[in-house]
Amino acid sequence: MEISAAGRLEVRITAADVGKRVSVRCLTDAEDTTEKFTDTVGVLTSWDNGVLTITRKGGESVRMSESSLVAGKVVPAAPARRRGPSATYPELARVSARAWQPVESERLGAWELRAAAGYTRRANSVLPLGDPDLPLDEALSVVRRWYGDRGLPAYVQTATGAEGTQELLCAELEQRGWTREVTAELWVGALAPVADRADPSGVVLSRSADEGWLARYQRKGVSEVALKVLGSGPSVWFATVPGEGADAAPAAIGRCVVDGRWAGFGAVEVDPALRRRGLASLVMAALASRALEEGASAAWLQVEADNVGARGLYSGMGFSAHHAYHHYLDPRDGSS
Repeated sequence: MEISAAGRLEVRITAADVGKRVSVRCLTDAEDTTEKFTDTVGVLTSWDNGVLTITRKGGESVRMSESSLVAGKVVPAAPARRRGPSATYPELARVSARAWQPVESERLGAWELRAAAGYTRRANSVLPLGDPDLPLDEALSVVRRWYGDRGLPAYVQTATGAEGTQELLCAELEQRGWTREVTAELWVGALAPVADRADPSGVVLSRSADEGWLARYQRKGVSEVALKVLGSGPSVWFATVPGEGADAAPAAIGRCVVDGRWAGFGAVEVDPALRRRGLASLVMAALASRALEEGASAAWLQVEADNVGARGLYSGMGFSAHHAYHHYLDPRDGSS
């Protein structure tokens, strides 16, 4: 908190600081004589009619009255990372988008409208990396028409929690009634330690997802469009740990996309009866070894906020959260 030379807490932010990262302290209740405080750090996304809104790293919006402020100051745009490879949000957004490509896309200024017959939100949402070259309401109207023409709900993918992310756009969408669905995080880590975790000799690597791999994949009834998305990316590898018996589904599977210095992991799935035996680590070690051979040195993956098991596994491998990402649904489409 900001403290004056006289030792008093001071509020050193104004409405002119909207869009900046701030740290504030406020009374939990302005009428509370016990002076209970709460501290909030995030991006100041609005200050209207005596009410502030701050968007935290995970995307949660916190509203507070101006009269409850006890102290506040502008803080650096993003904290320094303590471990893992250095990366900007735009770099990771583009890398992750190339690893999961739509079958159809169109530019709207610096926005990319993406569609893949509804297969996953990531491949059927707007990626807004800059200005759409239109006022926001006009841009959203274009988005609605584009997805409506394809019989799809309109989604916008945004991110929070790192330098260059889109807290202000999140706030604008929420003001217009767009609903935030499914928050996840993108984690990064060094690649070599992943390869060193296990001997990958028992893992089969392939350039395509065969019937066995798809039998273990959590999304059933995979269409031709889905196969195109799964196979998209600069250098795609599929890993399989064979099951016991000739006709058995694989014990574990995984997918990796190598793109320059980055290796992106996904679809790491293990037979429920065989979990906690190190098979996920084995799959990732095999994919990481191949990615190292292709010149990659850093790794990324996406994990949902409530997937406690996966978060524990990846944290133990040296991964840590870089930013959160969200999908906002057009209120005219209702819940999906």
